[in-house]
Amino acid sequence: MLKNTTKPLFVLVISLFAFSAASIRSSAQTVKSQIQRMSGWESCTVCAGINAAGPKATISTNAGVSSPSLSGNSRMFYLASSAPYADALWWKQLGAANGATHLKYDLDFYLKAPQNAQALEFDSNQANGKMRWIFGTECNIGAGHWDVWGNAQGNWISTGIPCKMPSAYKWHHLTWEFKRTATTLTYVAFTLDGVKHYVNRTYTAKKSSVNELNVAFQMDNRANHVAYNTWLDNVKLTYW
Repeated sequence: MLKNTTKPLFVLVISLFAFSAASIRSSAQTVKSQIQRMSGWESCTVCAGINAAGPKATISTNAGVSSPSLSGNSRMFYLASSAPYADALWWKQLGAANGATHLKYDLDFYLKAPQNAQALEFDSNQANGKMRWIFGTECNIGAGHWDVWGNAQGNWISTGIPCKMPSAYKWHHLTWEFKRTATTLTYVAFTLDGVKHYVNRTYTAKKSSVNELNVAFQMDNRANHVAYNTWLDNVKLTYW
């Protein structure tokens, strides 16, 4: 009888411990949600190109879009240029978080004319006054694969994971998971429309004197430089 009652008690203790540990992890996380609704988004065009010297472009963004939207308040991004392969970068500063070593960037995106996009870039940037970690990722539609930014190497690196042209008139859900040490960063994995891919690529960070944490989104034009829009919704950054 004692043998039968001891085993359930042992399981109960383990279960309570696991629940407590999960609660601590959850409470230690900081979540910035509905970032697309926030004011103060910054942008650039020329700086978004190769060697920060890309073609000039006409861009705009505005929040409060009810359709297309999942939350009822998406943000629209627009890119147009008379030059081929123009780029536009937007970012939203969220305040420094120097102690965070894990980040999860989560969002929904929507296009009506994905055939006009050369690449879509989804980034988060962190700096603590000593080092800068650029969690740079892109769906390189033109080349057909996912790329990550090499940080100190200063170049895009193919993961070998395919990235097909997103379907038009459809919301796509993307989650990127990152982690870092004092001097390196790792692209852990991403999940697109419910399919998870492990990347596990680690690169050396760069030195920096700034303190910041932000999320960023970039649109790239194709050679035919046809204008197009992208909508983002439910943009969220979780870090701990």
